[in-house]
Amino acid sequence: MFELVFLGTSASAPSAQRGLSSAIVMAQEYRFMIDCGEGTQRQILRGGLGFRRLDKILLTHGHLDHILGLGGLASTLGRWETLEELNIYGGVPAIARVHALMEVVFGPGQIPNVGVSLNVLEEGLVFEGKQFTVTAFPVIHRGGGCFGFTFEEETRRPFLAEKAEALGVPHGPVRRDLLAGLAVALPDGRVIQPDEVLGEPMRGAKLCFIGDVARTGPLHSVVADADLLAIEATYLDADQEMAKAHGHITAKAAARLAYNANVKHLVLHHLSRRYHTQDVLAEAQTIFPNTTVANDLDHFRVRKNSPVEKL
Repeated sequence: MFELVFLGTSASAPSAQRGLSSAIVMAQEYRFMIDCGEGTQRQILRGGLGFRRLDKILLTHGHLDHILGLGGLASTLGRWETLEELNIYGGVPAIARVHALMEVVFGPGQIPNVGVSLNVLEEGLVFEGKQFTVTAFPVIHRGGGCFGFTFEEETRRPFLAEKAEALGVPHGPVRRDLLAGLAVALPDGRVIQPDEVLGEPMRGAKLCFIGDVARTGPLHSVVADADLLAIEATYLDADQEMAKAHGHITAKAAARLAYNANVKHLVLHHLSRRYHTQDVLAEAQTIFPNTTVANDLDHFRVRKNSPVEKL
């Protein structure tokens, strides 16, 4: 299970209703912040999330509306909170900008001393937890080093208790070993193979998060079958030429991606102040009805084999 909380959902500049880009994904005991726009600290407090275990920040790219909150957040975590380290991950351009920002906050050469670790992202595995992974994939925006992120539970084979009962498999460690894929010997001498008591493989929950992006074509295979896809919708289709010029997509393009990739639920964020939320939603829903436009502090729960819940 994953939980996704949007801290800021506005594009480029904040509005009275929306802060700048930031979100938190919660998986087991871990928390991953994605981007950290100006004002993120206050949104964390408003949402009741607090700063505990907030030690991993993933950057989609290095534009200022996605990183300017890092200076204040790092200062707070380093000076006031009991946090031993803050790991920030991003492409080369993003990390270069964050390095300069941290030297303004803490002074030249002081970054290692305050527990801030700057890590250059590459495509592939970013983090591996118990039964889930976080991977980074490249996206096309303005400039290089732009990424999206996939949070995915491992594929598992369910234990079929009724088959185990029929075979006389006792409860306890024997069943645990079978679930782990190990053959076991019973007291009567029979050897039970895992295939005899395990069902067909079942994919776990999959959440894909994409920030700013200029083209969706390369993303279809990456986000295929996602239970939740979060992606920008900076423009409406009437302004698609403006969207192309600025390296963004429209709500219609996001909906087409969700439809073609067999996504279960689409959540749009990074909205321009020039549009009404209802107009963005209406454009997307003409193609992909199961669409939500995120507001600041909206909270979603993603479970395998279950509809996405808005909490």
